[in-house]
Amino acid sequence: MKENPVRSIAGIPLLVVLLLAVAVAAWLVIRAIGTDTPSLLLFAVPIVAVVVFMLSGFYTIQPNQSAVLSLFGKYVGTAKENGLRWNNPFFAKRKVSLRVRNFESGKLKVNDLDGSPIEIAAVIVWKVVDSAEAVFNVDDYESFVHIQSEAALRAMATSYPYDQHEDDQISLRSHPNEISDRLKHHLDERLTSAGVDVLEARISHLAYAPEIAHAMLQRQQANAVIAARTRIVAGAVGMVEMALEELQKNGVVDLDEERKAAMVSNLLVVLCGDRSTQPIVNAGTLY
Repeated sequence: MKENPVRSIAGIPLLVVLLLAVAVAAWLVIRAIGTDTPSLLLFAVPIVAVVVFMLSGFYTIQPNQSAVLSLFGKYVGTAKENGLRWNNPFFAKRKVSLRVRNFESGKLKVNDLDGSPIEIAAVIVWKVVDSAEAVFNVDDYESFVHIQSEAALRAMATSYPYDQHEDDQISLRSHPNEISDRLKHHLDERLTSAGVDVLEARISHLAYAPEIAHAMLQRQQANAVIAARTRIVAGAVGMVEMALEELQKNGVVDLDEERKAAMVSNLLVVLCGDRSTQPIVNAGTLY
């Protein structure tokens, strides 16, 4: 089922013509009564009947709206001209909004790729681009969009981990733009048959499920501490190497291997310790 544009007649000029016809019919009735000529009613009655019949063919179309026309169950076409329009009175007319719409899905509880329960929600921006498909391919296209959006969000959430474990791995939390593109792709596949185009899809809520949130927070804190310690140790080793090279280059003091090891140990304790160290000043000789 594909949309077939159909032309409609401008309603205002035709309405003026019908009003004139009503005026003529009224004049004929008055003449028939005034001149006692009942035969004039034979002309007035058909005019009134035709006018009443044609009035049922009028309908209005708002901006960014279309009317899907069908004749006894057969699709005729789609009219999109704005304003007061007229078509065959036997045509059934179903109006479809072409405006941009959006909604936020409910918070869904799913398992990510690692099997951890998470809560996720998304904002979907969409609009109807094919009125015929929206009306005839699905029973209720608005309900179809909502249900399929939640299904696509569930399928996408189970395909990626919550957190990034490797440098080149895409995760729900660390790659929002890539995840939005993947979600939009899933939605396009599901909603194209309903004549719907997804303009944007973005994650609006993402969190671990309450029953594991505390444990996962502790794991994130542990990972952060490990990463910080790794940088601290790497920096401390570089500073110790620089200190030994400067002492040796400038000939400030000549240290044997045992004294170098002691100096390295002391410097690493000072640089890598959690708290400020309290130095002990040696008032005697070095040896």
